[in-house]
Amino acid sequence: MDALLQYKEPFMAFLEYIFTPSPTVFITGALIVLLFPVLFHYALVSSSPYTSPPTVLLVGSPAAGKTSLVALLERDSEAGPAGDQQQQQQQQQRPQSPVPQTHTSQAAHSTLARLAPDAIAESKTKAVVFLVDAAALAEHDALSAAASYLYDVLLLLQKRTAGIKTSKIPSAVPLLVAVNKLDLFTALPPALVKASLEAEISRIRVSKSKGLLDSGVGTDDIGSEETDDWLGSYGTEKFTFDQMREFNVYVDVEGGNVLGDGPGVGKWWAWIADKV
Repeated sequence: MDALLQYKEPFMAFLEYIFTPSPTVFITGALIVLLFPVLFHYALVSSSPYTSPPTVLLVGSPAAGKTSLVALLERDSEAGPAGDQQQQQQQQQRPQSPVPQTHTSQAAHSTLARLAPDAIAESKTKAVVFLVDAAALAEHDALSAAASYLYDVLLLLQKRTAGIKTSKIPSAVPLLVAVNKLDLFTALPPALVKASLEAEISRIRVSKSKGLLDSGVGTDDIGSEETDDWLGSYGTEKFTFDQMREFNVYVDVEGGNVLGDGPGVGKWWAWIADKV
């Protein structure tokens, strides 16, 4: 009790001082009210993993619905295919998350497709969405074009890891093959689209390898630079998306549709929200 009593008098004096109006009390109170929100905001910003909005790179086949997809995610509206010929960047709030996402839509035209390597190389690129037309892939020409473009995109992602010279492996950039237009009667199911793309990429891989040998380069003369252009596990007969895991590239295939009645874009949006 004696110990408590000896602190009682100084404590009461302190309470009397802070509750007595004075310039010192007003200044101290004003500083606390003004500085606390600023310091609290700074602490939250410092703890955030992102200093700039992460990027989701959107690429794919011509007329696959890239612009319509971006418009749907951004404004819950529809847009025509004309915008596919221009690179678009918009920000979208992730559902139930304060982190904004930058969706980069790039056309499949060769002049714009050359922009993809720079975008993939950016550290803020967290995921890639490759949009394909499930109805058009029944035609061999459309399948070949889509598989060739996907081959190039996957090879760029593979080289991010294969070409690293240090022990620090770059962060994974997952890729979603978004199978669009499942609302159409002629659309191929996602499982068949996956198998078709893997088979066509296998054919492209063999064709590129034969082209190298036909150019006069012997098998024993093929160096590391040439093997780096082999997509997936080197020397395998058939390509599968699972082979990309070796290079820290994880490929998923999900179906949906931007326009019309059908499963919608819920699976795609959930995938994006999970990966970013």
